Amino acid sequence: MYLIEGNIGAGKSTFLQMVKNHLPYLDVIFEPVNVWHTAEHGKSLLQNFYTDTKRWAYTMESFTLINRIFENSKVVTHTHPIAERSIYSGYYCFAKNSHENGFMDRLEWNVYEKWFQFLTSHHSYVTPKGFIYLRTTPSIAYERIIKRSRSAESLISFDYINQIHARHEDLLLNTNKTELHTGAPVLVLDADIDFEEDLAAFNEMLAKLQAFISI
Repeated sequence: MYLIEGNIGAGKSTFLQMVKNHLPYLDVIFEPVNVWHTAEHGKSLLQNFYTDTKRWAYTMESFTLINRIFENSKVVTHTHPIAERSIYSGYYCFAKNSHENGFMDRLEWNVYEKWFQFLTSHHSYVTPKGFIYLRTTPSIAYERIIKRSRSAESLISFDYINQIHARHEDLLLNTNKTELHTGAPVLVLDADIDFEEDLAAFNEMLAKLQAFISI
């Protein structure tokens, strides 16, 4: 299994859809964002999170963890899986950011952390062969979020995007700062480029991806 990681607005879903169209032998597993975008009682869980982060941070991170485990369980049925996001970025980038900003208290963080440690240490989660990091500068990621105009994301601040960017940098590039212990290599792709419109740029990214993935 290979994992596509990157900030909000990095273009992960778009990139994966294009990869799926060009490399049909890969089994693409998309992040189930529609689940936490789905409205209940007028608001989606994601919208609740951005509206009242302290109240909803633990619920949001626990729910996304459950969904990522569910998606990961499908990996065993696929020959060449490549998945969007993982429990690693869920833990190190999003949940940890919430905890260190005071949105998850110590008890909530300890409960979440125990689940993460159990899943990774007891081999309940398929260990990735590699990470593909769609790296974007925060300003470009933020511009894309504004442009796509998803109602649940209307309250995302630029400061939050900056924080999540820094978490991804630590997780995937600054190996001396991260506790990530999969030993999996990381392929960094420049996602500042509008690869959806620039076919030459996408083909270059695709070639790097193919060289990185060992099948």
